[in-house]
Amino acid sequence: MDPSRDNPILRFTTFWWGIGTFLIFALLLAVIWTFSKSEPTTLEDAAAKPRYETRAKVDAAQASNIPAEALDAAIVSVGKKLSASKPAAVEKPEQVVPGSPTALKLASAPAVNTAAVDAPVADGPIDPAQMALGKAQFLVCGACHGQNGEGGPIAPPLAGSEWVTGPVSNLVRIQLRGLQGPITVAGKEYNMPAGMAALSYQTDEQIAGVLTYIRNSFGNKASAVKPEQVAALRSEVGKPPVTAAELTKP
Repeated sequence: MDPSRDNPILRFTTFWWGIGTFLIFALLLAVIWTFSKSEPTTLEDAAAKPRYETRAKVDAAQASNIPAEALDAAIVSVGKKLSASKPAAVEKPEQVVPGSPTALKLASAPAVNTAAVDAPVADGPIDPAQMALGKAQFLVCGACHGQNGEGGPIAPPLAGSEWVTGPVSNLVRIQLRGLQGPITVAGKEYNMPAGMAALSYQTDEQIAGVLTYIRNSFGNKASAVKPEQVAALRSEVGKPPVTAAELTKP
């Protein structure tokens, strides 16, 4: 047996050497951690940083132009005016509730005479500005009819459609009232599950533009549609969606 193993001084010295080595190692780790410490940065943090900087600039600019006290006072003033105001009873045809007295009245109204709208017009050059307006409006229509008028799962094609190049009143009435039920296009029957929604929120110029666009795109060729023709049928707004049977045969 080695007598040094029972030496208390040697054991004491070895113990403190171990403690010292551990402390030195811990100190080195602490120094490394201190100098290498950084906040974790994610893609979200990186994207948010410029937004926070812009928000700070906007807040600073607003504070320098409009004092916070003025904003607080304005909020109180506007709130009092709003609470004291009384809503006016305004009825808009495009917001008619189905089954309401107004809806029943509109539905029972006599059909509009479309002869003037469908009267033959002299062929002339199509206005490029009207086509550009119509193309912009067609982005909504293309969601169902296809951006090239090829049709889709829920809407018939516009390319080669006899309804598109037929009487103008049909297109205007569909645009103002929507369409429900089956319709035959180029010999094939289509029946949109939910029907076509009315787009009467568009102005006369916008409706005339988009109808002129589809009548002269995708291989179609027909006369332009005038805003006056749309205005002549504005009384159709609010009536139930039209059916193919109500339209003039192309």
